[in-house]
Amino acid sequence: QVQLVESGGGLVQAGGSLRLSCVVSGSKFTIINDMGWYRQAPGKQRESVATITSGGSANYADSVKGRFTISRDNSQNTVYLQMNSLEPEDTAVYYCNADGHMLSPAGLRTWNNWGQGTQVTVSS
Repeated sequence: QVQLVESGGGLVQAGGSLRLSCVVSGSKFTIINDMGWYRQAPGKQRESVATITSGGSANYADSVKGRFTISRDNSQNTVYLQMNSLEPEDTAVYYCNADGHMLSPAGLRTWNNWGQGTQVTVSS
């Protein structure tokens, strides 16, 4: 019922920039709490890149601090990841994640969902 759809991935040269977007869709009774971006490179575990609370407090992985910026537009249920000074090591599938609450006929329940992923490839 709650879906996350990412966009904005692609191929870019080292030093370039990309902006990822993720739209969360659900019923009018859906509340979104934390949102974030994760990535998984071939042969590696999925790792957190950046997260942001509903109040706008952000956290970043050390490897992207100073280069990536996470932001959100609560009116559009959208989270963004602005990626600058991209490096070949940033190549991965990037996943959007969000959690929150939803009022359903069964009562108030929590949810935590993932997007389908978007490929980011940085060439050297």
